[in-house]
Amino acid sequence: MPIGAAARAEPATPVTWGVAPSGKSGPNGRSSFTYKLDPGAVLTDYAAISNYSAQPITVDVYASDALTTATGAFDLLPAAQKPTDVGSWVAFEPAYRRMVIPSKSRMDVPFRIRVPENATPGDHAGGIVASIASPESDDQGNRVRVDRRVGARIYLRVTGEMLPALSVEQTEARYTGNLNPFGPGSLTVTYRVRNTGNVRLTGRPQVHVAGPLGLGSGTTQLADLPELLPGGVFTTTVRVDRIRPLVRLDLDLGVMPVPVGDQGIGTTMASRSATVWALPWPQLVLLLLIVVASWLMIRRRRAIARALADARAQGRADAMASARTTEPTDGTADHSPTETARGSS
Repeated sequence: MPIGAAARAEPATPVTWGVAPSGKSGPNGRSSFTYKLDPGAVLTDYAAISNYSAQPITVDVYASDALTTATGAFDLLPAAQKPTDVGSWVAFEPAYRRMVIPSKSRMDVPFRIRVPENATPGDHAGGIVASIASPESDDQGNRVRVDRRVGARIYLRVTGEMLPALSVEQTEARYTGNLNPFGPGSLTVTYRVRNTGNVRLTGRPQVHVAGPLGLGSGTTQLADLPELLPGGVFTTTVRVDRIRPLVRLDLDLGVMPVPVGDQGIGTTMASRSATVWALPWPQLVLLLLIVVASWLMIRRRRAIARALADARAQGRADAMASARTTEPTDGTADHSPTETARGSS
């Protein structure tokens, strides 16, 4: 449902209409219905309902409470759900709850806001809605009633103590390594933040990552949070690059609350810690390959050394055997004949 914008319906003849803050004499440039009121206060204001089409339209006009969607967007309760907060504080005269607006015209509709005496301090959000219902057929050919609506936002602050506070309710992280053994990996961090205070807040998140003994520590600033209404919840996933695989990483995610449009309120950072295993698998594989290659090289050198030693031993044995085969085998010595001199008698 568009809020604060014109909408286009799709009956037989398309129509376009819109809602905007107004005064008795027409729109006055406000982008939303913004108030600061005490408990028990009563205020009258005007909403301009404009028909930009070439035919009359019938619209239902009412107020509803706002909520923060899962994606962090501003939305209003479904039409069938009754408001219990600021939407229930707004009242239209019966004549203005369903109106026929001529083509190319505008009606400035008065309404009254009555703040309960026991209203809680802080921000209360809602919207003024102009709705057109039309019968249509669904994919199965069944006739259904389609409710199309546009609106303008209500931001009402009840005076009293303002308590800006965020809570980080969940933090999960997963490490993804780099196929390059010498390159860093990344962390995928999913976290959930809840506005536990009573004012509208955005937030400035950051994540601090450190390995054992503080190795590789660093802080990364993350994208700002969308506006969260009091009680609103937002879950997001971010990626943090250039993270070294230091086996065990300690992660601390902090969010500094930032009040919307009000810089005079002090805030305190909300945080939550987590631990993630960052095993250096590519580096371990590389180390294993180096160890295996070194082992094979050492084994090859030892095999070569053994072969050389065996060759030397065999050579010595062959030499000794050859020397033995050249010696006499009858055990007698070979002496040269000599002549004995005889004397004469």
